[in-house]
Amino acid sequence: MADRKNNRLLLVEDDESLGYLLSEYLKIKDFQVVWAKTGKDALSAIEKEKLDLAILDIMLPDLDGFSLAGQIKQKHPELPYLFLSARSLKVDVLKGFSLGAVDYLKKPIDEEELVARIHNLLDRLIKPEDRVAEQQVHSIGEYSFNSRSQELNHPEETITLTARESELLLYLSVNRNKLCSHKDILNLLWGKNDYFNRKSLNVFIFHLRKYLSRDSRIRIDNIHRKGFILRVEAQ
Repeated sequence: MADRKNNRLLLVEDDESLGYLLSEYLKIKDFQVVWAKTGKDALSAIEKEKLDLAILDIMLPDLDGFSLAGQIKQKHPELPYLFLSARSLKVDVLKGFSLGAVDYLKKPIDEEELVARIHNLLDRLIKPEDRVAEQQVHSIGEYSFNSRSQELNHPEETITLTARESELLLYLSVNRNKLCSHKDILNLLWGKNDYFNRKSLNVFIFHLRKYLSRDSRIRIDNIHRKGFILRVEAQ
């Protein structure tokens, strides 16, 4: 388990009272917290700070949280993020997961539950640099996947994956040609097997299929009601 005193969190919350309450509570729980009140300040903090996780509100004064997440995904795909928002419609939750969020929490939330969720997320997030015994470069057909840099390399392009995309591809690659059950994937990577996480998993599988489409020998098969298999045909 990681040393919480070394975990740096970015809290993006424009509400003064809630932002202060959450940042102080997280500090009491031994996290280092950078509190940003606008999307612009959040992006600036990400450029300057070494962060382990970002907590994003959606309703911000200058840049909505979904747009902020899109920029994080594009410019800093190695930074995992979750949404903490009062917007709880199914369409909002699914949009959050489709953007690459590792979790979507609905306000109001108990502070102890938030800390427990953060602990679970940080413990689950795959950090290849912390696993010296784990293979870092995986050959997948015409692709080379570097789990440290989160880069999927093909002779014609290089794709930088998000943290969750990298986690999922690493799991499928290590277990290639074997059935990876929905339950096992969700419990290991998402920490919970529920409706929204299953929808999120399907979105990430769609992303990986698109990224791997340059090699016709690679496919990710959906085994109905069971799970997925990453199949790589021999040359």
